[in-house]
Formats: sequence, C-alpha cells, structure tokens
Amino acid sequence: MTSLGTASAAPGEMDTGRLTVGETRDGTTVGLPVAVINGVDDGETLYIQAASDGDELNGVGVVARVVPQLDPAELSGTILVVGIANYFGFQVAEHRNPIDDTKLNRAYPGDARGSSSERIAHATFEAATRADYVLDLHQGSTSRMINEVRVRCGRHHRLHRKCLELAKVFDCGYILDQKGPEGQLARAAPDEGVPTIDPELGGAVGWDEESIEYGVRGVFNVLRHYGFLDGETEVHPQTRAHAFDRYGAPSGGVVDYRVELGEEVARGDTLFRVTDVFGQVKAEVSADNDGVFWRSRRLPQVASGEYVCSVGTTIDQY
Repeated sequence: MTSLGTASAAPGEMDTGRLTVGETRDGTTVGLPVAVINGVDDGETLYIQAASDGDELNGVGVVARVVPQLDPAELSGTILVVGIANYFGFQVAEHRNPIDDTKLNRAYPGDARGSSSERIAHATFEAATRADYVLDLHQGSTSRMINEVRVRCGRHHRLHRKCLELAKVFDCGYILDQKGPEGQLARAAPDEGVPTIDPELGGAVGWDEESIEYGVRGVFNVLRHYGFLDGETEVHPQTRAHAFDRYGAPSGGVVDYRVELGEEVARGDTLFRVTDVFGQVKAEVSADNDGVFWRSRRLPQVASGEYVCSVGTTIDQY
C-alpha cells in the first residue's frame, strides 16, 4: 500500500485524496489535491507537482490530461501527484501565496512549523524526496516564453548529468542549465539525491493548449524512458542556454518587438523598439550577445526601466 495524504493505493490501484498543509483563517483544514497511481509491477517512483506558483496553470492542465490516461495495470512503479501545490495562490490566481506574500518555489525544503508557504513546501518536499525522479511543472506566468526545461542544481552538482538527462528526455526542445535560487524545489531535491527538473511550459493567462500538449508528451516520454510504461522514447538534441541577458525599457511607451520567440539573434541585432502612442520611435534596444530570444513581457506598455525581454546566451546543443 502506498499513501500520500489521504490517498492510498495497493499495487494495481489508483486513489485520490488530500494532503493536509494547514488551516484557513476560519479554521478549515487546507488539503492539497493528491493522487497515487500504484503500478501492478514493482518499479521506481515519479513525483509530479503543478501550480507551485498560483497563476501558472498549464501544469494543472497537464495533470488533468495525464492522470486519466494512466492505467495501474499497465504501470511499473508508482506515480505520486500533487495537482495544486500553492493552494492559496491558486484560489485567487496570484503568483505568490497571499497568506505570507511568499513565492512557494523559494521556500524549499520548508519547515513543518514555519510560515504558510514553508509548511506547504515541507509537506510536498517530503513527498518529492520519496521519489526517484521529480517533475515540478511551471510556466512563464503572464510572460510570453518558449517551452523549455530548467536544470537548477548547478553544473558542478553530483546529480547534474542525471538532471540533464531527465530534461532531455522531457524534450521541450530548449534547456536552461543554470543554478537556481535557493529555495527552489529543482535545486533542493537534488541535494537529497533526487534528479529534478523544472519544465517551464510556455506562458499564458489561463490555458495554453500547445504548451499543455508539450507537457503531456514530456511526462509520457519520462514514463516510457525510465520504465514506468512499456515503449521507447526517441531522445532528441536540445538547444541549451547557460545564462540570460535581461533587457529593460530605456524609456516609457509601447514595445514593438523585432524578433520572435525562439528566434536566434546575433550581437547587435535589434530586439525591440519603444514608441510613443503615435508610433514615433523613442528608443531601440539591440542584443548584447548572440543567443536565442527566450522570453518577453505580454503587455506592450512599459515604463522606463521596466522588464521587456530575455535572451538565452552561451548556447550549445545537448
């Protein structure tokens, strides 16, 4: 019998339930929606979580499409799923947990007696570190972003190569291989010996069907490659970036992009212009280095100094 919160499943069974992480302001118990899919045959364990950031919903879409397709009778090993990690942020469609104004994915490994986010991080970290592999599903929040996978343990970490392999198998086409900030699940779980990746499934307000499909395909690639399901996965080379160049607006106005997401840029290429509301050019910004146009703001209006876009740099193929 394998359990996660109130969900328990014997070999060949599946169950859903709740993982208690605290109480609301009126004393109601807060339970994250969880699922256990326990394969009929022995095998490894995969942990999947979504909506660590409460407005990043594509991962919830992936979970909603993947779980109904999983038949325990065809599965080797176990899949543990937390369908919504940032409970409070999800309820109000906010990035951070509004109870403590904290980004959940900066709170790992958490604290069972800490703040609201630390308690959620503690409970989900305990679940994640029971696994052999972790998929922490994210997206670009309200930004426009290519579909990518982030490896956050750092290139000198003992699990770096295993995390890179997991990212390559997920097969979004792009990998950011850069050590992440402290408190990220994809940085903390490898310290406990668990290869972990952070797929960033595009960027949208609400669902992005194309990015959700990337995520669904990526999960099934992982399940087949690591022996949870029968079948083989063709592993493709990925475009890998090791760093970002970030660009802000030199002046206020309206952004006019000159390149598309995923487009290769060379040093000196124009990335965007800022115009006034009558279309008169006020400023033009060019790439500082060769790279790939990786991410941009969704809304066109900007104040001077406000974030506009990012270019992935130090590019290679992995």
